[in-house]
Amino acid sequence: MAEPATATQAAAPVVALLKDELDIVIPTIRNLDFLEMWRPFFQPYHLIIVQDGDPSKTIKVPEGFDYELYNRNDINRILGPKASCISFKDSACRCFGYMVSKKKYIFTIDDDCFVAKDPSGKAINALEQHIKNLLSPSTPFFFNTLYDPFREGANFVRGYPFSLREGVPTAASHGLWLNIPDYDAPTQLVKPLERNTRYVDVVLTIPKGTLFPMRGMNLAFNRELIGPAMYFGLMGDGQPIGRYDDMWAGWCTKVICDHLGLGVKTGLPYIFHSKASNPFVNLRKEYKGIYWQEEIIPFFQQAVLPKDCTTVQKCYIELAKQVKEKLSKVDPYFDNLADAMVTWIEAWDELNPTGPVPNGKAA
Repeated sequence: MAEPATATQAAAPVVALLKDELDIVIPTIRNLDFLEMWRPFFQPYHLIIVQDGDPSKTIKVPEGFDYELYNRNDINRILGPKASCISFKDSACRCFGYMVSKKKYIFTIDDDCFVAKDPSGKAINALEQHIKNLLSPSTPFFFNTLYDPFREGANFVRGYPFSLREGVPTAASHGLWLNIPDYDAPTQLVKPLERNTRYVDVVLTIPKGTLFPMRGMNLAFNRELIGPAMYFGLMGDGQPIGRYDDMWAGWCTKVICDHLGLGVKTGLPYIFHSKASNPFVNLRKEYKGIYWQEEIIPFFQQAVLPKDCTTVQKCYIELAKQVKEKLSKVDPYFDNLADAMVTWIEAWDELNPTGPVPNGKAA
């Protein structure tokens, strides 16, 4: 059975790539003791902790970490009426951290995710692998049968068009997990003892036109390229659905990346997912989504963005418009979600105003 790496195994000195250009965003309702295991990898970086639940509760963070912590009172104070777009009592609250960050890159991880070991028993520096993924190009327009041609020891195979070998910028890196699979509630119920012990040494670009179920527990992205699309939706408290927050962001992000010519990678790195959530609680959160996804996914598969949508914000506002037009017939919830998508962009732009750049064009 897969086991997490120990703190001792993870304690080898590491090179902190992009130390001043990356924030680590963690949503939580509990003390962050899990950071001790990640200390060798995370301590050089700035943490943004988004506290969910009771804002009067004190969250303890191990000494030695550079962090800022926001609770619901802070979110309400900073965003005012627009705070309604940030979910409450749901890990979707993490996207507030994306909004207030001022760094180019974001890595987000859940507090039940530990350091995994590779097949040799070495502790996996998940953050380092995400950075390598983000800093190398993606190849969404033509599939390379050796997967990521930019990994060490790999290359483009015979027959791969030379005109496409430069690749495109990578907007997001989607990591995987060992131990507890991230299943939906029905699958959890029929496979309660299943564990993922299979480590696959692969990174690949998800092809253009292909959607995927994104997970927020082990995810990194280029905030400057795709940040405004990483909205985890209206979930949790007061909403008829939960546990679709990261998937909603993934579908929106992928459609926009395809439109703007950006790439998304999946595969390495692995983390160790330590805790199985309650399948009966999950079923209560998910059951509407299980029905709705049969119409949501075709909606995203057929979504077309006009050519004048040249920024992530314009693309996202257009997607919100289409959500309101085409998904509101599924349930009134999607009317509210579409409105929240617009509010999210307005709040993002308020906290992240664009400014002039040397060539005189808007940033």
